[in-house]
Amino acid sequence: MRSLNLTRDDAATRAALLDVDAYEVELDLTDGSGAPGAGTFRSRTTVRFACRTPGAETFIDLRSAVIHSATLNGRDLDTTGYDDEVGLTLPDLAEENELVVVADLAYTTTGEGLHRMVDPVDDEVYLYTQFETADAKRVFACFDQPDLKATYTLTVTAPGHWVVVANTPAEERPGEHGTIVHRFATSEIMSTYLVALIAGPYHVEEDTYTDDHGVIPLRLLCRASLAEHLDADRLFAETKEGFGFYHREFGIPYAFGKYDQIFVPEFNAGAMENAGAVTFLEDYVFRSRVTGYRYERRNETILHEMAHMWFGDLVTMRWWDDLWLNESFATFASVLAQVDATQYTDAWTTFANVEKSWAYRQDQLPSTHPVAADMVDLETVEANFDGITYAKGASVLKQLVAYVGREPFLAGLRAYFREHAWGNAEFDDLLRALETSSGRDLSGWAGQWLRTTGINPISVEVERSAEGGDTIGALTVVQGPAAPGAGELRTHRLGVGLYSRDDSGEIVRTARAELDVADARTQVAELAGERVPDLVLPNDDDLTYCSVRLDERSLATVLDSLEDVSDPLARTLCWSALWEMTREARLPARRFVEVVSRAAPREPHIGVVQRVLTQAQTALARYADQGWADSTGWPAFAGAMLDAARTAEPGSDHQLAFLTALCSCPVTADQGRVLETLLAAGADEAGLPGLVVDTDLRWTVLTALIAAGAGDAGRIDDELAADDTAGGARRAATARAARPTVGAKEEAEALLLATGDDAPTNAIVRATLLGVDLPGQAHLLAGIEERYLDSVAALWTARAGDLAQTVAEGLFPSWSVDADTVARYEAAAADHARPAGLRRIIAEQTADLARALAARAVDTAAGD
Repeated sequence: MRSLNLTRDDAATRAALLDVDAYEVELDLTDGSGAPGAGTFRSRTTVRFACRTPGAETFIDLRSAVIHSATLNGRDLDTTGYDDEVGLTLPDLAEENELVVVADLAYTTTGEGLHRMVDPVDDEVYLYTQFETADAKRVFACFDQPDLKATYTLTVTAPGHWVVVANTPAEERPGEHGTIVHRFATSEIMSTYLVALIAGPYHVEEDTYTDDHGVIPLRLLCRASLAEHLDADRLFAETKEGFGFYHREFGIPYAFGKYDQIFVPEFNAGAMENAGAVTFLEDYVFRSRVTGYRYERRNETILHEMAHMWFGDLVTMRWWDDLWLNESFATFASVLAQVDATQYTDAWTTFANVEKSWAYRQDQLPSTHPVAADMVDLETVEANFDGITYAKGASVLKQLVAYVGREPFLAGLRAYFREHAWGNAEFDDLLRALETSSGRDLSGWAGQWLRTTGINPISVEVERSAEGGDTIGALTVVQGPAAPGAGELRTHRLGVGLYSRDDSGEIVRTARAELDVADARTQVAELAGERVPDLVLPNDDDLTYCSVRLDERSLATVLDSLEDVSDPLARTLCWSALWEMTREARLPARRFVEVVSRAAPREPHIGVVQRVLTQAQTALARYADQGWADSTGWPAFAGAMLDAARTAEPGSDHQLAFLTALCSCPVTADQGRVLETLLAAGADEAGLPGLVVDTDLRWTVLTALIAAGAGDAGRIDDELAADDTAGGARRAATARAARPTVGAKEEAEALLLATGDDAPTNAIVRATLLGVDLPGQAHLLAGIEERYLDSVAALWTARAGDLAQTVAEGLFPSWSVDADTVARYEAAAADHARPAGLRRIIAEQTADLARALAARAVDTAAGD
């Protein structure tokens, strides 16, 4: 039996033995005198469950607990042998059982279990739970696996001024020492990872959503010190748009009564789909001006979590093998909802630009895996919250919808929800429903797309009708074998678009064909006779998941005139093709940077702008010849960003994006003087009229100056004194790590590797990492590189989990792009004495390093 790293086999054995009915969980979050507790909290769990084989033995999960008592069917259990690894043994089970466990458990500062944070503004304590994948056992004794669903009744004793939220509404009564006892209504049946508790003096806004299905009470919560920044009207409006769309398309009304959305501090992910009590990263409460792209991404997250109320919460995967389906579906559904029900009607453009880029990178790493991965244990599950599970899976679902049709897909989905509501299901259950609704046999499709790895390159060959003719004689779609992997060809539903320049100078679509491509070569007969275009775009409208390879004529058009392509999705696919060529060492990095510098100021879609600016900086830092990058590339790009910020519409998203990009570059002395003027005298004096220099922009500019050597710790402390908030503390941590000295880098390293009472919170860890590896500072990081393997091994032992993974990725010496470094870390990744999760991170980072090495060789050759 393995509790801490539960295996699929052990989970199946336990599920075959048990039928869990109900949990009653009592938690005391006070110190006994009415004030907030610290260190540990008291947990009393009563669980009632049936056993199909009386007399059998099993185990229940509990982690980092001091057990005071455990009573099974009235008899005391011996807990002296309790261990996190194996759980608490339950011997000699009866047909019907009642277990009562009383224990003290620990608050965390890592974003797992019951996280505790103290707000520096008012010294108030804020708590929230995060249980996915299997951390409910950090708060109460439970059978912590998704297919042992039960009901939950929570009773929570908390300080009198606190707001306490769980999955259901609560009744309140006075407790001792001014406390309030919150007794929550019994929940619907659900999995342990969906149970939620949020507590503290949260600010609350209320509203309702009403339609033909009834009334859903809505609430928004955030820390009191952020209340002035909570844009409740917009958030409620977007929430209502989501419910309207899902009620219409899913055919089953929302099932969990009220719907709370809580913005919590120091959250590790974007959000979590706790039934009726969704938690969000509080960075989504924008305390300073952000671009429309950030609002769009927040909206996608809101709709993603709401989709989980049906797909994940109402119908839950049996085991984590179908994690991909849970997350891929929510990602796909959220974008579908954005396009149909919100102002973000071009959300598929963002999907092509963001999610697919994530998927392509992940699918080219040595750790790539089939979409339907083999999740043998929890450690495997936790490693696979990745670009395959979310983004490739969503891309595959989009391909499936194109293959079977939208209405048959939704009809099958409605049947699936009706059949499996409140239960557990597997992908095959959904596949059967879709086969019935569409009339197609999808078994072959599933085998091609879900049980293989890699990306198929798709290109076109154009033959003219005659030598020197201007019409197409034959157009052939060429599919290459999927790589990495076994080299399969797949069935793709895709579009092929022909684009040419019109009289206005824009490049517009002149013809399009849509077809199924299954073989290595497929002729597109309906495009024969069309005028030879300036650009042939495979995968037009982004229906399938593939690597687009442009033909020579099309590539020349895109390199010279990308900004003239009129359609936003087609233009984004061109951007994506150039970026993937750069990553694959088929296009010199400097050429990509040149295109971004020229074309980004004319790109209307702000999300695309911000994405390609980041990619250009990655190209300069990793893929370009560093001699050229330092002497020419960085100064020219930074200059282009300043020029773009000055010529952009005053006060626009584009102006903010270009100025922010400048601050991520190594700035020259002249550029530094502009930034100093911006801080000291304002935007007009700096030649940037309309730019609002608010709190976060001040930190962005200051950090750029600090990285350039224009300031020390004292200057950072002065800024923090003016912004003495949790957000200010994070920004100060980044700025301290950005100081251009070996001492500052080693100070950051020591903080990141600290354990015990000196260990930083997860939020400070992430903020510090943002300032360690900055452009132009690689020469300061030799010591960190030398110590890396020993450092992360020690941290992995002391603080295993999400935090150790974050540091292992963030401190990896990706700045050291040379063959010896690649060889060293390839050997480290192959050393099975290291933990499997750590080896995976090292292997992935090393693959990126090898990719950078190949790209630099191509870029260097281009400069010779």
